[in-house]
Amino acid sequence: MIFGGNHRCNSSRRSWPFLVSVVTLLATFPYAASAQLFGERPPPVPPASIPEAPSEPAISLAPSSGPASTPNLPAPLTQVPAAAVPLTAPPSIAAPAQGVLSLTARYGKDLPVINSGLIWRVYSERPDETGAFKLVRENHDATPSLVLPPGGYVVHVSLGLVSAARPVTLKPDTDRESFVLPAGGLQIEGRVGASMIPPNQISFSIYKGSQFEGTERAPLVPNVAGGDVMLLPEGTYYIVSTYGDANSVVRSDISVQAGKLTDVTISHRAALITLKLVSDKGGEALANTAWSVLTPGGDVIKESIGAFPSVILAEGEYRVIAKNEGKVFERGFEVFNGVDGEIEVLAH
Repeated sequence: MIFGGNHRCNSSRRSWPFLVSVVTLLATFPYAASAQLFGERPPPVPPASIPEAPSEPAISLAPSSGPASTPNLPAPLTQVPAAAVPLTAPPSIAAPAQGVLSLTARYGKDLPVINSGLIWRVYSERPDETGAFKLVRENHDATPSLVLPPGGYVVHVSLGLVSAARPVTLKPDTDRESFVLPAGGLQIEGRVGASMIPPNQISFSIYKGSQFEGTERAPLVPNVAGGDVMLLPEGTYYIVSTYGDANSVVRSDISVQAGKLTDVTISHRAALITLKLVSDKGGEALANTAWSVLTPGGDVIKESIGAFPSVILAEGEYRVIAKNEGKVFERGFEVFNGVDGEIEVLAH
């Protein structure tokens, strides 16, 4: 018999005579063989039979019949009605006393109440460690009623460039405060002849006082677009109106009254001029031309580069110089109010 692949066949053949001898001996001496195979000790003897437990009648778990057999159950619980339970209300917390600050503003003592455009700001009465007054409340209503803790405040109101401020002491009731803002409206437009100047071609700067005062000052409101409404304090102002970006400039004194809108129309005497350098009259414009527009006295009004530069000039006489490919050409011309046109310079 082969037990594994690593056993050789001749080794299996030599084991057969030995196996036959062992079988013969077992048949001749059965007891000795069994003793040698299992040892000299006698085989184990099982213990005696375990006696059965005596039987007794089974105990019944079912309740017996009869009135006495009813189990003793606890009495049912009785719920107390909700109304019978006393409720304790939480102690009421009284709100701290507050004051009401009722605010209005007028254009003047006997003028109407201002109904739009107001900005109200309420500051603390005393500055902080940095010296700034803390902003407590801001409101954009015309007639607000502000609920605040009693104490001292500074109330500031503004309408355009007009403003007023006042300290107030608020108590636990209503405090009515009325302010006077002597503001007026100003709307400006520009014209050339009977034509309205487009807003993108004209600008206005507003100065305090009169142009004849002879003092240099910064504009109160620079670069105001045409048609915009400015809110200014009542008083006298002068306007510097600039049409285009050359020399069409007009100055005008105006007066602003509180509670009224002042419409101002400023007339310019100017025209839009287009410049061309041509080889022949009516010909095509030459590119890369440098231009200079001068007064008859030689003051430079405008400089530009291009084939078709345009410039807005006040009416009057001018001289134009054109430079192209190292050559210089020039001519004189005149501008008439409201008459736009082309000025040709011949390149020869």
